[in-house]
Amino acid sequence: MPRSSLVIGRQPLIEALRAGNPVDKILLQKNASGDAVDEIRLLAKENKVPLQYVPAEKLNSISRGNHQGVIAYKAAIQYHELQQVISFVVENGETPLFLLLDGVTDVRNIGAIARSALCMGVHAIIIPDKGVAPLQEDAIKASAGALEKIPVCRVSSLMKAVDELHLNGIKVFASEMTATKNIFSCNFNEPSAIIMGGEEKGIYPALMKICDEKFKIPMKGNFESLNVSVAAGIILYEVTRQRKK
Repeated sequence: MPRSSLVIGRQPLIEALRAGNPVDKILLQKNASGDAVDEIRLLAKENKVPLQYVPAEKLNSISRGNHQGVIAYKAAIQYHELQQVISFVVENGETPLFLLLDGVTDVRNIGAIARSALCMGVHAIIIPDKGVAPLQEDAIKASAGALEKIPVCRVSSLMKAVDELHLNGIKVFASEMTATKNIFSCNFNEPSAIIMGGEEKGIYPALMKICDEKFKIPMKGNFESLNVSVAAGIILYEVTRQRKK
């Protein structure tokens, strides 16, 4: 990680958070204490920045300088509030379309998904603050710059995000290869959000339970699954096809 992508030290981080500069994650030494540390915790909560407690060895491996028990990763993109994006879309008279990523950890997949999402009219990509690939320079490069153009909403919980989508009248679909319903039987002309799970574990079971509909992409042959970015492209094309009728 280039040093220019880091915020090192207590006061520099406090100033960055006060200024509202986008920060991906804060690493705080487990035994760190003091007024500055208390303020960092408070500002992290206010700015909804994930905070991870780590041993000193972890920080020393990242920077040999005087990190004062704290290092943060600068965000390469500006995150958006989910409700603000929903309100903006509705006020513009458009039919909402959101994409939620659960456990997608490969930056190349994130980048490819973002490219398809931007081309197919997705209003925002929703990601959790943990368990997803970091949206740094590699992800932006893989997206061919799409991640700098499409809104990304980072949430503390995808479960809460689904609740918020439901409160706004948005139907939540889950892509699941064992589902009985075919994607072509789904109605994507209504306000929609689609959850894509990581290739290893799929969608978190509790998250799957609160979805409104589950669907599969029909495939020939005995091969088990598609790459998640390829699947996302197929799904979003079907959404676009239906909405352009």
